[in-house]
Amino acid sequence: MSYDIQLYSTGTKLKEQQAGDKNFFDNEQNLVPFTDEQIQQLRDRLTGYDYVLEKEGQDGSRFRHSEYNISALLTRKGLYFTAAWGEENIFEAGMTASEFTDSGEFEKYDPQNGGWEEF
Repeated sequence: MSYDIQLYSTGTKLKEQQAGDKNFFDNEQNLVPFTDEQIQQLRDRLTGYDYVLEKEGQDGSRFRHSEYNISALLTRKGLYFTAAWGEENIFEAGMTASEFTDSGEFEKYDPQNGGWEEF
């Protein structure tokens, strides 16, 4: 069992809220892509948070946390955290995603906890 948390561009959040479509995330065309600069920012932040790049591929860049059982997939349209079940793993993935929203360019979406994180 795992726990999933996503990070999207602020534009994706706005589109999803305006669409009012419960299947919004099923269509990848709905997701607003990150800029090249945002992708680099996220890559740098992941490595700064002790995520190690494991693989580059067509689907994106795969990272794994050096201490916790958490993986992250960075694509052009989202950053997808998958934490193995367990309080520490879930907490760490959630906190990392929340902290990545500090620039105002990204939004945390937690489908298992009600959706968009609001402050």
